[in-house]
Amino acid sequence: MALEEFLLNLIEDPVDHGPLLYLSHEGILYNPRRRVAYEVRDSIPVLLPDEARAVNDEEHDKYVKDPLARATGTTS
Repeated sequence: MALEEFLLNLIEDPVDHGPLLYLSHEGILYNPRRRVAYEVRDSIPVLLPDEARAVNDEEHDKYVKDPLARATGTTS
């Protein structure tokens, strides 16, 4: 199940407080500035810094170029 639009407009990275990329088909929220991915479990974003996983260069390129990625926050 995808995250609701209302929630996507509120979500930001818990560390740098910037917008994230939501990749619903990957089940993640991605911060391209910090290169970390947060898992979305059962439609619940797990935005705990200790739970974030590092993303390699190949994954980074894939995520930022994904046409289905949606930016979170009020600037989207």
